[in-house]
Amino acid sequence: MTQVAHVAVAVVSVALIGAVLWDAFETVILPRSVVRRFRLARALVRGIWFPWRLIAARMRPARSERFLAFFGPLALLALIAIWAMFLVFGFAGLQWADGSRLSSLTPNTWFIDDLYMSGTTFTTLGIGDVHPVGRAARILTVVEAATGFAFLAIVVAYLPVLYQSFSRREAQLTVLDAWAGSPPAAAEVLRRLATRSELPLLAGFLKDWEFWSSDVLESHISYPTVGFFRSQHQKQSWVSALACLLDLSALIEVGIDGIPTWQAHVTFAIARHTVVDLAQVFRVSIVTGEDRLSDAEFDRMCDQLAAVGVRVLDTPDARKRLRAIRESYEPYLFGLSRMLMMPLPLWWNERPPRDNWQSSPRGLAEAHL
Repeated sequence: MTQVAHVAVAVVSVALIGAVLWDAFETVILPRSVVRRFRLARALVRGIWFPWRLIAARMRPARSERFLAFFGPLALLALIAIWAMFLVFGFAGLQWADGSRLSSLTPNTWFIDDLYMSGTTFTTLGIGDVHPVGRAARILTVVEAATGFAFLAIVVAYLPVLYQSFSRREAQLTVLDAWAGSPPAAAEVLRRLATRSELPLLAGFLKDWEFWSSDVLESHISYPTVGFFRSQHQKQSWVSALACLLDLSALIEVGIDGIPTWQAHVTFAIARHTVVDLAQVFRVSIVTGEDRLSDAEFDRMCDQLAAVGVRVLDTPDARKRLRAIRESYEPYLFGLSRMLMMPLPLWWNERPPRDNWQSSPRGLAEAHL
C-alpha cells in the first residue's frame, strides 16, 4: 500500500509540474492565442475577477475604478506565486515519493523537510541544513534548481514586456483625449476638426489608430492579462477607444461629404478584427438587442455636425447600412464592456466635454483654450 501511495504521489507530482510548466510556456513564451478550454492561468484570473467585479459593483464609481485598477497587477503577481507554489509542491512530492532521502539537522518531520528542501532549492537559496543523500534525490535537486532559475529568469523578462505593451497602449490612448474628448465620441472628432478647418488631418488620425488597433490585438492576444490593466485617467479605457474608432470609421464608411472612405475602411477592418478576436480571448458573452444610436439620436448628431459644416449622408439606405455595420461589432463591444466593467462611450455629446488636460488639481487655474 505504501509503495502504491508513493507511485501515485510521484505520478500526481510529475503531472502537476508538467501542467504548470506548460501553462507558463503558453502564457509567457508562446506568442499566440491558446484555444484549449481549460488553462490554469485563465481559470485563476477569471476565478479572482468575478468576485472582484461583484465587490466593485457595490462601490461608488470613483472608488470602484480605483479598486478595479488594482486587479490587473495583483492578478499577475498571484499567477506567478501560484505557479511557483505548485512547482515547489510538485518537486516536494517527488522527493517524498523517493523516500525522503534527505539529511537534516533536526528530526525528520513527514513531508515538512521535503517541502523545505524543495522551497530552498527552487528559489536557489541553498542554505544546506537539509540536503539530498540519495542519487535520485540529488538528481531531483539539480533539476529543480535549474527549473527554478529558468522560471525566475523568464518571469523577470516577462514583466517588462508586459508593461511595455501596457505603456504603448496607454501612450496612444492619452492622445485621444484632445481629439475626441473623455469619454471619447466619434462625432466629437469630426466636430473638433471641422471647427478648426482641419478635416484633412482625419486620414492621418485614422492611420495612427489603425496601427494602434493592430498593436492592441497582438499584445492582448499574447498577454491577455494586459486587458485587465486599466487606464491611468478617468473616463478612458482601451474598450471605449476601440468603440470610438469603430463608430467614426463606420460613419465615414457610410458617407460624409468631402471625406474619402478608404482609410476609414481599412481602419474599421483591423479595429473590428481586434474587438472580435479579443472577445473570443476573454470568452465574453455576445450581447444583442441593445441600441447605442437611436434614429432620434442620429438626427440630432447629424444636426450638430451640419452646424460646423460636416454633412453626413442621411438616406434610408445609408441608415440601413450604418445599422448593419454597427451590428457587426457592437455585440462584441457590449460583451467586452460588461465583462471588464469598462463603459462604452456615446456616439456624440450634447455639449462639448471638458477634456482631461483641461482639468487641474484643486486650487490651480484650469486651461481654457
